[in-house]
Amino acid sequence: MYSIGEVAEMFGLSVSTIRYYDREGLLRHVSRNQSGIRRFNDADIELIRMIEYLKRTGMQLKDIRTFVSWCEEGDATLEKRLQMFREQEASVEQQMRELKQTMELIRYKCWYYEQAAADGTERKVRATRPEDMPASIRRSFENSHEKGLCWCHDGDDRRK
Repeated sequence: MYSIGEVAEMFGLSVSTIRYYDREGLLRHVSRNQSGIRRFNDADIELIRMIEYLKRTGMQLKDIRTFVSWCEEGDATLEKRLQMFREQEASVEQQMRELKQTMELIRYKCWYYEQAAADGTERKVRATRPEDMPASIRRSFENSHEKGLCWCHDGDDRRK
């Protein structure tokens, strides 16, 4: 059995977050001692681990609560749970595509500012044609440029 403080430390959460999960009905079976203090077992720990993973995917607590409820209902909800995870998978894949685009922009910006800092000015790097950029940077530039993300240094200073 674990105290709420031990569980909070285990997951890097605040005690108030664990209490919130309990109040919100996510931790339905946490036992309490005679003084009313929560005591967590290994199953509770695994549930909190699942909650934290699902939160990282962007799943809302209301949906996590639904998932927990469906798990307790048993096999009758298998299809619902499968569908929920298929939808979450699609959502995470979209997030990953967006993060990849963001990373391309960051790589381009790093290259751009490394060049500008080495030259002591943006003038030279601003005049760099895409075909003169390293291949990986050129791809990042082209992907970012076509989405309108390179406004401050792509040769057509849009701040004017």
